[in-house]
Amino acid sequence: MADLLISGLHVEVETETGPKEILKGVDLAVHTGEIHAIMGPNGSGKSTLAYALAGHPKYHITAGSAKLDGVELTELKVDERAKAGLFLGMQYPVEVPGVSVANFLRTAKTALDGGVAPKVRTWPKEVNAALARLDLEAAFASRSVNDGFSGGEKKRHEIAQLELLNPKVAVLDEIDSGLDIDAVKVVAEGINRYAAQGDRGVLLITHYTRILRYTTPDFVHVFVDGRVVEEGGTELAERLEVEGYEKFVKAAA
Repeated sequence: MADLLISGLHVEVETETGPKEILKGVDLAVHTGEIHAIMGPNGSGKSTLAYALAGHPKYHITAGSAKLDGVELTELKVDERAKAGLFLGMQYPVEVPGVSVANFLRTAKTALDGGVAPKVRTWPKEVNAALARLDLEAAFASRSVNDGFSGGEKKRHEIAQLELLNPKVAVLDEIDSGLDIDAVKVVAEGINRYAAQGDRGVLLITHYTRILRYTTPDFVHVFVDGRVVEEGGTELAERLEVEGYEKFVKAAA
């Protein structure tokens, strides 16, 4: 199972002038086998939701609940949330000089599997196969994590992690930002492979409908001013492409 149930979630972020409330009561349910897209203008709280779920220390959950298969994520540390099955694909992946992609992936897999390291005979083949599916050469595994990577390489590496670690629920924060059309297709294909297992959940945060042409969401949610203000299917994404967010922003104001 892979049910992510978010209820009445309020989140503050620390600023120079003190705490500022960003999320103002988010309700969202991602059930097993579903792909959900969250769309909205800049500053609406989309990325705040992603980082609050993952446990970023800058974001403070002041009220509400976020449960993954009945486990309250808000009570867990960052690594415990990952071990519970939550994955965050970051909008701006962090560079880790001196740590190779191969070592990073092996360490992460070992941690998720309760300290049991992946098999030496099969793991390198799995890594190389995952990289190849994302149009990354085998030599990529010896490079330092995200150090000197292009924008496309960083995002494709995020999806390679997703395939190899295979969490219960993937929260992908603007995984399509900064990608050319070919890279968008490759990333979307990776998301589709992950979702095709049938027992996983995807929360895809994006500004644009471009990636939704290749990854079809079951539900689309419009975020404005820290809340979900509209929900629908792919037809809602098509409306947003034509009409934009203006009427939702005005209604929220």
